[in-house]
Amino acid sequence: MIELSFSEVANATGGTLVLAAGDTPDTLVSGESQTDSREVEPGQIFFARRGDDTDGHLFAGKAARAGAKLLVVERELGAAELGTDQGAPEVSQLVVADATDALGALATEVVTRLRASDTLTIVGITGSNGKTTTKNLVQAMAESLGPTVASEKSFNNEVGGPMTMLRTTPETETLVAEMGASAEGEIARLTAMAKPHIGVVLTVGLAHAGEFGGIEATFRAKSEMVKSLDASGVAVLNRDDPRVAKMADLTDARVLWFGQHPEADVRATDIEPSASGTTFTLHAAGESRPVSFRVLGEHHVMNALAAAAVGQALGLSLDAIVSVLEAATLAAPGRMQVLGGRDGITIINDAYNASPDSMSAALRTLAQITKPGGRSVAVLGPMTELGSYTIEEHMRIGLQAVRLRIRQLVVVGKDARDLHISAINEGSWDGESVFFETQDEAFDYLREMLSTDDTVLVKSSNAAGLQALGDRLGEAYA
Repeated sequence: MIELSFSEVANATGGTLVLAAGDTPDTLVSGESQTDSREVEPGQIFFARRGDDTDGHLFAGKAARAGAKLLVVERELGAAELGTDQGAPEVSQLVVADATDALGALATEVVTRLRASDTLTIVGITGSNGKTTTKNLVQAMAESLGPTVASEKSFNNEVGGPMTMLRTTPETETLVAEMGASAEGEIARLTAMAKPHIGVVLTVGLAHAGEFGGIEATFRAKSEMVKSLDASGVAVLNRDDPRVAKMADLTDARVLWFGQHPEADVRATDIEPSASGTTFTLHAAGESRPVSFRVLGEHHVMNALAAAAVGQALGLSLDAIVSVLEAATLAAPGRMQVLGGRDGITIINDAYNASPDSMSAALRTLAQITKPGGRSVAVLGPMTELGSYTIEEHMRIGLQAVRLRIRQLVVVGKDARDLHISAINEGSWDGESVFFETQDEAFDYLREMLSTDDTVLVKSSNAAGLQALGDRLGEAYA
């Protein structure tokens, strides 16, 4: 974070200072901000948020003992709560109306100051699928140019977004911010904190459609990214997605298209998926280059194209862009992560998250890369946050698995039972789909049935927890 005085932090957040002995309104703070007391390091700011499961005020004393310089609280905390009556160090407090709002307000202040210096370029990335993979690729491209701050893990909401923004310093040249949402207005809130110079929209799909209230509401929410851009900005849009393509009419920014469409500015041809990744020809700025992209899954080519378009907007040469793409080996842990290997058994752990689009893409990849003589095995759990689409989409995936001739379907979790029923109804022989309520039951079954050269896909929404099953299988067949 840039260096600010206590009074500047108070002015940015609308809070009231309660100063500890030795501190003044001019006392400076420049450490990162935390909402988890376990992550606090000396000199940092701790925001005592009230969450669904706990209250950050209960851990403010722990944050103080860890060396927090300033506590942002919603009520003044007494000596007993902080432990100062038992010898714990005194720490200044900033009393605000809402700690989460204060976190966003401070992030806005910091990024606004840096943006005004014309030394910081902000890249915002949103979409129903592919945000984290694209963010990681864009981060690598930006890092080849200079100091870069990017969202960690999937820090893309009203808390993770500003925490990422507050890691920027005067030396930061590029901020790569993944911007997610589960309701209209949330992306607009994030872009107001850090107005992008380059805004990327990947897809408009059914991920979180239940929370949004339908696909058109999802479209409106994702459109908030391009609406935030001014005439000097660049909107990087998916030419292959009809809903994303419509966003070109909603922005004042210059549009840079990516996709396989002939009109795309950055496009791919000659796409050839395999078990070791995907090869394709990259076309951009009148030039072409062959690319050996080692991230598994043909669908990740679209994320690579989006990142390539951002790289072009940042000023990278096509050769530099290709170099970054070819250096990538993993989208992110739990995303098409290749494990196992013993007896030729391959485990693909893609259970970090799932939507109907990403589930379909992963099944197609499984069908494409299964070894001759081996079997394709799909271990599928529920897809969450689909609302009224839940039954329909689970049944569609079960149908697709059979039509792709996936040899064995293992469905885990009662919320995915419709997927199993659909596969049974569509299937032509007994036992092609089996159902288990627990991961342990599924694991025991797989250990008995897997044989040489089988390829196993493990896929579900993160809430289902099947990533642990994928890791467990990977260790069993390492």
